[in-house]
This record gives sequence, C-alpha cells and structure tokens, in this order.
Amino acid sequence: MNRYGLASLWATGTIALDQATKLWVSSSMEAWSGHAVIAGFFNLVHVLNRGAAWGFLNSEDISWQRPMFIAIGLVALAFIGYMLKTADEKDAWMITGLGLIAGGAIGNLIDRIRLGVVVDFLDFYVGNYHWPAFNIADCALTVGAGCILLSMYLNRERSGKAA
Repeated sequence: MNRYGLASLWATGTIALDQATKLWVSSSMEAWSGHAVIAGFFNLVHVLNRGAAWGFLNSEDISWQRPMFIAIGLVALAFIGYMLKTADEKDAWMITGLGLIAGGAIGNLIDRIRLGVVVDFLDFYVGNYHWPAFNIADCALTVGAGCILLSMYLNRERSGKAA
C-alpha cells in the first residue's frame, strides 16, 4: 500500500469511529450530563467544547474562535498533506501518524462546521482532579503525534548508525 492509501485508511477509520461515538453520545445523553463507568476514575460525559485542547478559549462570549479554529484546522490539513507528500514511502510510523492526525483534525473540524462546538465525552479523574474531557479525534491526534516522534527517533537512530 502506498503512503496515501495507508494515511487515508487511518484517517478514514479515525473519522468514522470519532463521528460514530460522538453521535452515540449526543443521541443517548443530554448535554452537560454524565454517568460513572468506573467510580473514582472514569465517566462518560456529554460536553460541548467551543475552544481547543483542554478548553483553551472555551467561552460563549468569544465570537471569533469558531472561524479561527476552522481556519487552523484547514491550514493544518494542508501542512499534513505536504508532510505526507514528502514522507519516505517506507516510513510507516510517519505515514500512520500523519493519517491519525489528519483523521483527528477532520473529526473535530466536522463538529466545528456542523455544530459550532466539539463534542467531548471521555472524562478521566482521580479524586477531584479531572483531566479535561476529550474524544476519539483527540486520542488520534495524540497517538499520531507519538507515531511521528517515534518515526523521528528511529530515523535519527538509523542515520546515526549509517554515519
């Protein structure tokens, strides 16, 4: 499979899983509600996030965040496309990472365009400390970044051994 096929496979799978889980949460839970799955550790919640990661700029009185985050998402996708074009065809970690990041970006972009907010639903916590709620797209963004870092590390190791 070529780089575009592999990246598209990861992106498509991410988008499908992300949108399906968000649809399930939105149809089965009222906004701003939740229930414990593992008491003291994990809740399923239905949170609507107008901002970015960890609730950055998550405020109803900021009118420009939606178009700004849509523009950032589109620019990021263009950059991912460039990186994919220049990636080594044999670098499966880089290509997988780019596909996951593209899928995560598109998943959250769909929410922003369609709803004006991003649906988050995974809530991990210990005691009173809650990690900000997140979704499958956010997971793909994080794992994708990890894949890219691993690719960079492995390629650095290979070029160090080649020298």
